[in-house]
Amino acid sequence: MSILLDVQNLKVAFPNRDGDYVEAVRGVSFALGRERLGIVGESGSGKSQTGRAILGLTAPQARVSADRLTFDGIDLLKASPAERRALRGARIGMVLQDPKYSLNPVMNVGNQIVEALQAHRKVGDREAREQALAMLAAVQIDRPARVFDLYPHEVSGGMGQRVMIAMMLIAEPDLLIADEPTSALDVTVQLQVLSILDRLVAERGMGLIFISHDLRLVSSFCDRVLVMYAGRVVEEIAAADLGAAQHAYTRGLLSCLPRLGEHRHPLPVLSRDPEWAR
Repeated sequence: MSILLDVQNLKVAFPNRDGDYVEAVRGVSFALGRERLGIVGESGSGKSQTGRAILGLTAPQARVSADRLTFDGIDLLKASPAERRALRGARIGMVLQDPKYSLNPVMNVGNQIVEALQAHRKVGDREAREQALAMLAAVQIDRPARVFDLYPHEVSGGMGQRVMIAMMLIAEPDLLIADEPTSALDVTVQLQVLSILDRLVAERGMGLIFISHDLRLVSSFCDRVLVMYAGRVVEEIAAADLGAAQHAYTRGLLSCLPRLGEHRHPLPVLSRDPEWAR
């Protein structure tokens, strides 16, 4: 498998009120080919900050370092701001958790997709509109011409998330980072969005980093899983083998899941070992 993204000893630290730096991501390492990699863990485990550091969207006051952070042979830490901007959207896309905070409320959704395309490709207005409509159809939006003219407040959460996916895929990136793209959606829409991502990854040969807190979802959708705790990767395992995880933290998360047909009240509470964070 050829390596598309190589991350070795990635660290992200933020200043506190005393002027000291606190590490939110502590020595994360993994390699990604054209596959589906899941990153799971509780809130605050460093999942999203890992994705943002790869894309170069970490807050300016933070410190980002790594022994190696390369995308398709490009050293992302040595790349200039202009080079990082050229990669964003064109070759690396990111779908954020809630479309209502990511879509521009004063532009219709179609023009936002067109804008994303024309920012990275030399395409005329008519062709850009046609490609935007085709992409809306590709993410299974019915009557794309009608939805094109709608504003973000006029679309549902599930439709807004599909619009975000269309916007990120319109320039045909090589890598897509999806940060909890289904957490605000009902189960039926979740399955539809996952089906769209699965099909597009297979058809376009993209690499996908799928960030989530839902272990069941990741185990059924991804090829490999990284389990994060307190900014570290505590376990890497094939998604199909997640039920046989060895680390106590992963097993603890799995044991806290409710199970149909089994009376579990109250649900087990995860017992934490201070050694996990060391």
